Amino acid sequence: MDLAAVASVGGFFALRTGPADGAHLPLARLYAGEGAPLTARIDTVAAALRAPERRTAASIAHLGLVARFWSIALGSAVLHGELPDLDPKALSWDGGRGAPDDLVLDGVRPLPGTAERIRESVQYGHLVPLAEAFRRDTPVSPGLLWGNAGSALAGAVRELHRWARREGRPDAARRALELGAELFAHPDLAGTGTLLPGPAFRRRSCCLYYRCPGAGLCGDCAFDRPPARA
Repeated sequence: MDLAAVASVGGFFALRTGPADGAHLPLARLYAGEGAPLTARIDTVAAALRAPERRTAASIAHLGLVARFWSIALGSAVLHGELPDLDPKALSWDGGRGAPDDLVLDGVRPLPGTAERIRESVQYGHLVPLAEAFRRDTPVSPGLLWGNAGSALAGAVRELHRWARREGRPDAARRALELGAELFAHPDLAGTGTLLPGPAFRRRSCCLYYRCPGAGLCGDCAFDRPPARA
């Protein structure tokens, strides 16, 4: 599996491999309750965005990490027909670093690049326990977090589709759309938004980014204009 080729799609698709350093925490430990690195990451995002409330920062931090999981798995499956095993015991995270240095995988074990395998690896293996970890730190609604998951999935599909079209890879463009549609068929994701031609996406929830000073609406936001603030 050529992870360098996957990384060529964009920074969110890149994955470092090898032993993790002391700053990277195996995600299995984060999911089991070692929440200090997640708290620190939310604090960093809150300060950078001058977020008026902690749940806004938590939502944005969550959206960024979820986008990494989807991008790595989808990119590998589309380009190579397989994906690396993203076992939380082998995949480590450093919330103080940005992509592609935030995640390190200790060894590459290929898995079949099917929608079922991606769902098991990303949705069940990471998104469910990650949402629980975020909610232990900050009261964020499950619907908002699933909306982030749907938005991040659509974003990964869209970037893959654009890259494949630019590179003259109609097979990859088609496969990205097929895998995205299969993944969105799950009840937890199907209700998060509407898939549009392009491919484009209109989510049914809001990530709350508009609440930050100077921020506007995201491209897939449920709102047509920022809601009035009390």
